[in-house]
Amino acid sequence: MTRPTRAWRTAMVLATASLALTACGSNDNGNSAGSDSSASAKPSASSSAAAKGDGTFTVGTLLPQTGDLAFLGPPEFAGVAAAVKDINAAGGVLGKPVKEVKADSGDGTPDIAGAQTDKLLDANADVIVGAASSSVSLSVIDKITGAGVVQFSPANTSPALDDAKTDPKNLYFRTAPSDVLQGAVMANLIIGDGKNNVAILARQDSYGELLAGQIEKGIKAGGGNVAIKKLYSADATNFTAEVNAVAAAKPDAIVLVSFDETKKLVPQLKAKKVGPRDVQTYFVDGNTADYSKDFPKNSLTGTKATLPGADPKDFKKRLLATDPKLKDFTYGPESYDATVLSALAAISAKSDDPTTFAPKIIEASKDGTKCTSFADCKKLAEGGKDFDYDGVSGPIEMGATGSPTKASIGIFAYGPDNTYTNQKYIAGVI
Repeated sequence: MTRPTRAWRTAMVLATASLALTACGSNDNGNSAGSDSSASAKPSASSSAAAKGDGTFTVGTLLPQTGDLAFLGPPEFAGVAAAVKDINAAGGVLGKPVKEVKADSGDGTPDIAGAQTDKLLDANADVIVGAASSSVSLSVIDKITGAGVVQFSPANTSPALDDAKTDPKNLYFRTAPSDVLQGAVMANLIIGDGKNNVAILARQDSYGELLAGQIEKGIKAGGGNVAIKKLYSADATNFTAEVNAVAAAKPDAIVLVSFDETKKLVPQLKAKKVGPRDVQTYFVDGNTADYSKDFPKNSLTGTKATLPGADPKDFKKRLLATDPKLKDFTYGPESYDATVLSALAAISAKSDDPTTFAPKIIEASKDGTKCTSFADCKKLAEGGKDFDYDGVSGPIEMGATGSPTKASIGIFAYGPDNTYTNQKYIAGVI
């Protein structure tokens, strides 16, 4: 059998993933990092009665202040805060200022999300923006939606959240695309780099397993070989067995689907001569971060990464105005858009009752007059007109499951200072 050409293999990856992808170059720095998280706790039961509108639109934030994804918290909190500021500057929702209540999602170890969710429900949150971690969201989705409250994640990427059984009340939404897209883009990147014997080292949770599976599927569809796919416990503190297995496979590329434990994995891989400077290494949204203070210079030079989201462009300045200490910007735009879409839906429904405005969220994201700011969309909503909010994170355009059907994935590269810059963006239709 004739060996597949690189171009043919690339085409096979995209066809198998049922995606239409378009690349566009960018010279902007991409200081944005990370994504989903861990926690395999069983879904918790609702502890509150079904929510009803009280006339004040209240946004709760269930985002990581602690844990392995704590680096994602600042840009996400900043995105929500920027949205609330813009909404209130334009007259608020239903004639009143929007109220914001904050809580810490953690990363699932220890499990604090349930108790923190109760705090938000007790504060009469109409929408809870979060969690950042798919696994944490899965652990609290029954509690939130069972209370008749909208859950809107800016960072969940697990395909499991598109399962109708996960959200029978149709109260869950997200502005981050499913990992079906990120997996295909990563596989395409690896194949385009000419790598044929790939090792995948991933967290054993709903995020890690499903993203690793999508990457593996794409590589194989493109004619490449996955030498080994090794999963490790999300609670692990030592990775000797997993690293030894990866080294024994003698890969020409390694994909790390991980979180903060990357800081432990990289030195162990380096000790076995399969570190980022020895073997082409790839990061995903969960571990693409600023490592300038964590590793010696040149430790990650040449490492490539994928991050869901469109080019934030000037929106970075708005986030910095909210939090001048920001280093990473990942999921800040998505947090902003989740907040704005929820507020616009409440205005369209003329109610802050979540079960009343939830159906308007998908409608606000497509099939109407284009508008790109809360103020402009609000005028259309108050006039009873159909509108299509195109946000700072991209066109959004939600499908029936409340997930984006159009999205972008950024491709980044690390330099000698162990920070990353954007190379290009890939637009995709899911």
